[in-house]
Amino acid sequence: MTQSDVTQPVEPSAFVKAAHRAALEALPFDDVRDLEDARRGFLARTEPNVVRDAEGRTVWDNASYAFLTGEAPESVHPSLWRVSSLNAIDGLFEVVPGVYQVRGFDLSNLSIIEGDEGIIIVDALTSREPAEAALALYREHRGPRAVTAVVYTHCHVDHFGGVLGVTDQAAVDRGDVQIIAPAGFTEHAISENVYAGTAMSRRASYMYGTLLARGERGAVGSGLGQNPSTGEIGLIVPTIDITETGQVVTIDGVQMQFQLAPGSEAPAEMHIYFPRYRALCMAENATHTLHNLLTLRGAVVRDPRAWAGYLTEAIDVFADRSDVVFSPHHWPTWGAQRIREFLSLQRDLYAYLHDQTLRLLNKGYQGAEIAEMLQLPPALENAWHARGYYGSVSHNVKAIYQRYMGWFDGSPARLWPHPPAEQARRYVAAMGGIDGAVQIARTAYDEGDYRWAATVLDHVVFTDSGHAAGRELYARTLEQLAYGSENATWRNFFLSGATELRTGNFGSATTSSGSPQLLRELSPAQIFDSIAILVDGPRAWDEELTLEVRIDDVEHTHRLTLRNGVLVHRERIAHDDEPDATLIVNTKMRLLAFLAGDAESPGVRIEGDGNAFSRLAAVLDTPDPAFEIVLP
Repeated sequence: MTQSDVTQPVEPSAFVKAAHRAALEALPFDDVRDLEDARRGFLARTEPNVVRDAEGRTVWDNASYAFLTGEAPESVHPSLWRVSSLNAIDGLFEVVPGVYQVRGFDLSNLSIIEGDEGIIIVDALTSREPAEAALALYREHRGPRAVTAVVYTHCHVDHFGGVLGVTDQAAVDRGDVQIIAPAGFTEHAISENVYAGTAMSRRASYMYGTLLARGERGAVGSGLGQNPSTGEIGLIVPTIDITETGQVVTIDGVQMQFQLAPGSEAPAEMHIYFPRYRALCMAENATHTLHNLLTLRGAVVRDPRAWAGYLTEAIDVFADRSDVVFSPHHWPTWGAQRIREFLSLQRDLYAYLHDQTLRLLNKGYQGAEIAEMLQLPPALENAWHARGYYGSVSHNVKAIYQRYMGWFDGSPARLWPHPPAEQARRYVAAMGGIDGAVQIARTAYDEGDYRWAATVLDHVVFTDSGHAAGRELYARTLEQLAYGSENATWRNFFLSGATELRTGNFGSATTSSGSPQLLRELSPAQIFDSIAILVDGPRAWDEELTLEVRIDDVEHTHRLTLRNGVLVHRERIAHDDEPDATLIVNTKMRLLAFLAGDAESPGVRIEGDGNAFSRLAAVLDTPDPAFEIVLP
């Protein structure tokens, strides 16, 4: 086996090519309304659309997707090629006079609502630099209007992380800019990006393909957009909370009517209706793809029943009053009839998946079985915006099963299996040893049964991660699965696994959990929660500590107790015993600095046992942003 054999992507197989030909015949490629809508209202674009940070590092590069033109190559599912080509269309667009979008500057869109004097930003992209560039493009063609408000539709980072590119904390503190978000936004935005942030960031690097080479045999996008930018992530906490459906806020002469949709695509999410422009923003609950009920990067399972209910409510309340519906992803839809059809099909999509999964699980089928059985009705199967580019029928059905039934599928044999490496060793032995297992996988590969080949080769590399032939065949198998996938996030997962098998662990594209702006907004309770999940339980079994932390600027004294490997915290009460030590800091930021290892600068004082906090630090573990995924 030569070096080139183990470093270059392989050709798409005859099986993949045949599947693509079948898709071309089965799907409605003569329906080009989405292309017309994605281009409608175009005003200008930036050439080249590349954004760099202050150090010259590229944080956004839409020019790298210039290859997405013409007919689909054999290495990309033709339906995925279609939506990726649409997502790569970038520039400033007029949605209706007074409502504009800058698209193709991040995974998400920057939407701009013109008021009497200034502008309202709806969602601010993932990071500062692309948001700043997108706003500059708008101002170049619409004038230097001041930002009067920023609305976060929901608590995912690609909708708030770029806020410092469109305003700053000082403007908010002066009252010049309002920050509007659904109730619970800050808590959920921080907890999702901090508590499990390291693991999510690592898996997100697989899901979005951010570190993959771009091209016909590499990353073509993520279905929801292209990929997240990698610049500076920020957060300014809301000044106005939306606490109920029907709440109305008027900024700069623009009235906004809100519909709360918690527990749908995000735990805190809302839709916005703009009567002046007869424009409806559906946040991320109605886009041009089947969305995720459980995103592959990891999250809490979403509620498809509630999701469908919010869409029904939006149809009843807003559809007949709207001339356009838009989202912070993809492109708008115009016209009352098309809006009602679009929202109704999106509603039916999530309701159908929910109801049919429940019907079948109550007949005794397991999640994996239902995922293979369930087929969408023709009206949904042939609607481009219901295709599984980002979510999929397969993994959404499994998510619904998990939501109601948990991880256990009911089979006693799967109640207490061996962990992956131990299973692998036993399976490989049963297959006649590692070379025999590789031969079984090679036969499956040659027959186009890539799912079985991948399963066998997973056992091979978990038995011997250095087995060269097994790794190479596994990489080739994952590439064929990627080439055949209509779902962008599946393609990216398969290609990321193949890349790491060949070239080694590429780590995480971003570590949003470490963003100083996010950490600054942690409440004291969230700070101590974040410490508690770092405690190495076995190392702390014999350690007993009682600590107090007093934060002067927020007038909090928290009591921390470490016992039995568990760190418990609560606010101090009057009859508490004296602690082993008390940490006194003048600000929450000084506490964060102390926890990061800066114990010497002013603003920090320890009373009592000077070693107590060092004893706590000694039992804290460190997250690994480059843990293995495709290897043991």
